[in-house]
This record gives sequence, C-alpha cells and structure tokens, in this order.
Amino acid sequence: MSEPSRASIRYLSCGRIIEATNFEPTATLLDHLRLTRGLTGTKEGCGEGDCGACTVALGRLVDGRIVYRPVNACILLLGQVDGADVVTVEDLSEGGQLHPVQAAMVAHHGSQCGFCTPGIVMSLFTLYQAGEEVGRDDVLSQLSGNLCRCTGYRPIVEAGLEACGSRPDHKPADAFAARAAETAAKLAALDDGTDVFIGSRDRFFAAPASVDALASLYAAHADATIVAGATDVGLWVTKQLRDLPKIIHVGRVAGFNAVAIDDTGVTLGAGATFADSRAAVAAIDPDLDEVWRRIGSEQVRASGTVGGNIANGSPIGDSPPALIALGATVTLRQGSATRSIPLEDYFLAYGKQDRRPGEFVAAVRVPKLHSDQLFRAYKIAKRYDQDISAVMAAFRFTVDTGFIREARIAFGGMAATPKRAAGAEKALVGASLADPGSWGMALDALAKDYQPIDDMRASAAYRRDTGRALLEKALIELAGETTTATRVAGFREASDERVA
Repeated sequence: MSEPSRASIRYLSCGRIIEATNFEPTATLLDHLRLTRGLTGTKEGCGEGDCGACTVALGRLVDGRIVYRPVNACILLLGQVDGADVVTVEDLSEGGQLHPVQAAMVAHHGSQCGFCTPGIVMSLFTLYQAGEEVGRDDVLSQLSGNLCRCTGYRPIVEAGLEACGSRPDHKPADAFAARAAETAAKLAALDDGTDVFIGSRDRFFAAPASVDALASLYAAHADATIVAGATDVGLWVTKQLRDLPKIIHVGRVAGFNAVAIDDTGVTLGAGATFADSRAAVAAIDPDLDEVWRRIGSEQVRASGTVGGNIANGSPIGDSPPALIALGATVTLRQGSATRSIPLEDYFLAYGKQDRRPGEFVAAVRVPKLHSDQLFRAYKIAKRYDQDISAVMAAFRFTVDTGFIREARIAFGGMAATPKRAAGAEKALVGASLADPGSWGMALDALAKDYQPIDDMRASAAYRRDTGRALLEKALIELAGETTTATRVAGFREASDERVA
C-alpha cells in the first residue's frame, strides 16, 4: 500500500461525518446500520439482495453532481461506503414533513404490513433524485428489486408516478436539493486519495486508492478476496457463511471504473458498474442494452461491475456470452505486468480461470460492430426481471450479400463455462440468411457443441431445445432485417435515379 493510509472509513449521514474503525472485513452495511447505529428502518428480509427490504441510497459525486443510487445493504460490505452520502429511510422526513415519495405512498395506500415499505421508499427516492422525466416503465424498472407480498404493486406504482413522474421543474424541492452544494463540498473533502487499511496483515479490509497500490497489495496477498460490488461475495458471507479474512475493495481505485468510447470500441474499467456502463454498451447494439437492463435489479446494477461478472467465472453470468460473441478481450494485471487475452480464453473450466496468483481483471475491451455485422442476444429465465439466466445466448454474424461469412455464437448456462459453439459457427459459414434450409447443419451441430446439465433452473433437454430455438430465432430475425434493409436500399436507389 502507498503512504499515507488511514485505518478507518468515513461517510456522510445527514451532513455528519461518520467514522468506522476496527470492524470485521466482512461486516455488512445492514448490520452496521441496525446494530451499531440503531437505524432499524432498514429491514433484513432475504439476506441475499433479492427482496429490497434493506434498500438504502448511496450518493456519490459524478462530474461535480451528487448521484444517488439504491443498494442492497444486506450484501454490501460496510467498507464499501467510504466517501459516500448514506441515506436511510429515517433521513427523509425532516421536522415532521414527509418526503414527497413518502407522502405519495400514504396518499395511494401503498403500504399494508409495512415491512417492505422502507426499501420501496428508498428505491423511489433515488428515482426522484435523478430529476428526470419518468414514465410507468421507468417506475416498474426501478421497483424490480423490491418485493411486496401484501399490498400489490398498483398503488405503489401510482405513488411512484405521482412523486417522480412530473417534469423536473415541477417536482417540489426536498431537503436534499436544498443542501446539495453543501453535501457535495463535504463529499469532495472526504475523497482524500489515501489508501484504506483496517486490521492486521492476517485479517483486514483494504481499499487502495490507485491501481499501482492495488497491484502491490494483491501481489503481497494473493489469497485475499477482491470485492467490487459484492453482489456475489455478499452472498458468500450471508448465505454460505464463509470467513473471508482478507478483503481488498477496488471501489476507491482511481480510474478503475472508467468508461472510454472511441471509433472502434468501448473500454470498460473492471470497476465500472452495469449502471455506469449501460449507455456505452447500448450504443453498440440495442440487444446489448437490454441484456444490461435485465441484469439483476436497479440495486444490483448500481453495485455490480462488469469486471466482477467476468472475474468470478460463473457459467451463468449474463454479460460474458454477449461480450464473447462481440469478440471482447480482457486485460489482466499482475504487479506491473499486464496482458490481454480473448475473453473466451479466460474461462478454463468450472470455477477455474486463466488468472495467475496476484493477478486481477483490469479492463475489458468491446469492439463495435462493423457495418456488415449483425448481433442478437437473448436471456431466458423463469422471471423476466431480477433472475439468473437458465440460458443466455448471443450471436454475431458477418454477412456479405445475404450470405454468412463469419459467425460467433456464445452461450451461458449450457456448459461449465461461457462457451462458443465452434461446430455451429463452422457450419454456418456460407449459409444464406434467405434460405432456412442452409441452416440445418448448424442447428444440429449445437447438440454436439454443448452438453448441458439438469439443475434447479432448467433441465438439460430444455437447454438443448432452447439453444437450438434461439439460434433459429436469431437467424429468422436477421434474415427479415437484412431483407428489409435490402428493400429500403433498393427503394432509395430507385428514388435517386428518378430524381436524377
């Protein structure tokens, strides 16, 4: 670690600086709020980031402006809130005055037993603070990570629309808007650029401030657990009850969350969250935007990172198949050395990745589509929102005059790792999008490319049949798209001739 460092974390709460020292590396924000600070409005429901009862808001400076995002306090580690404005439901009503979101919930009878209500209010609070015009779909998406068993969602959605749906200049200013400048100044002062190290060499929570400090610390403690958003690691703590004595949090590493767009692609720092990277990947293709939108909930997307989704090597991670199909590469760093490899080569076997001791995922590079390339991605899950994939499929075809010149096909949930369909790819070369009869060999080849398993999410037979159906669906859709584009081009050419 670089010098100087501090042995505490600091965050804002109602304008006050709260300092925490000598806590366990895996202490959660939920336990800190309820057991240490006595803020019991934040509830523990599922303990795994699904129900949203524990939702609180974290405010951080983004380009000089405070951005509030919802997070699941049950799986967020306490050390992760360093430098943030932590807002709980107790903070919303001041001087007996309800926040506009709370007032709307009361007016629309959006609560019965009330257990889930604080989390719902906090999710809507972050939507309110965004200061944007929102519609019904925006409210539904915002609430996708909040479950209510007794009220029913209609009055809750109506409350959200009333409080958050008006034009920004029609929203009443709340206390947070009134003191935004003061809060921003305090947040800027908290960002001291020093490394955080709490504990001993054998048991610690660390949050380095630079990538060099991260590389040095991880090289010295290759047995440590790297944490970005904790959307997976948090469950290791709360559900698997693992003891993780060494935690290295990458959320404070300067530039580690950078998102850079250039003429040929997008580079995502490993610490870029799904929320922060969505606009950049959406510019590549609308299907990629939809994949990002359906990863977890708003709470999960605000915390979970693209690098973390890759690094943990899950065979059912949503982003790797799509990124593999696009030809993404991953950059790894060990000490001062870096190397880049195709993303598909990173996954070696179940639970095993091409990552050396002390080496970490630093960035992922996603190429843009060329003018002759077509892309499709599909997620199949039991629930439309906030569910893990049973099958995740992604396809990129390079097409020349209606014939497939190259195919990249990747699936998640079909093997022990996210994996390309080598046989189907080869069989599709030369196939005509206009001739479904030329697709047969590729569709049959999928059965040899993958040997899926039976588990709680789907049977092996379902996965095989679904994989085949999704490949055929992609080809049918793209055949129609190509035909339409050809017709439009022909119409324009004929029009130009008439004009001439």
